[in-house]
Amino acid sequence: MDPPEDEPCEQCGLCCRIFGPGITPTAANVYVWIEQGRTDILRWYIAFMEGGTQVPCTSLTAEDLGSAVSFEMRNPDTGDYMPVCPFLRRVAKNRYLCGIHTVKPEMCCHYEPWIWGETYFNKCTALKKMDTKCLWPL
Repeated sequence: MDPPEDEPCEQCGLCCRIFGPGITPTAANVYVWIEQGRTDILRWYIAFMEGGTQVPCTSLTAEDLGSAVSFEMRNPDTGDYMPVCPFLRRVAKNRYLCGIHTVKPEMCCHYEPWIWGETYFNKCTALKKMDTKCLWPL
């Protein structure tokens, strides 16, 4: 899927490779994955529950989400943090796409690395092409 014409993203995957392991879904994201039976996604996350217990998201029910405090991406086999987002798919030499684009976490949906003061990421390749344009409101 190509980005909308007004979006400068070049689908280089750099932000997903660098920030991907820090992706934290909302309870609403996890709810959708539970309802859709998306164990392929849920297996990559653990939930921190009230009281401090950790539960693999594949073991959660929708009713459990009210007690979930936060979620973290972890390797389901080792419990270690991930070096990159496991859903990032290389589709060409310099082009990457999200393997769960239609149900990706809310924070991914709203990430725009070219926005100063919010999500600015100075290594974004789209910024290099936009360097003559001022995106910061004056």
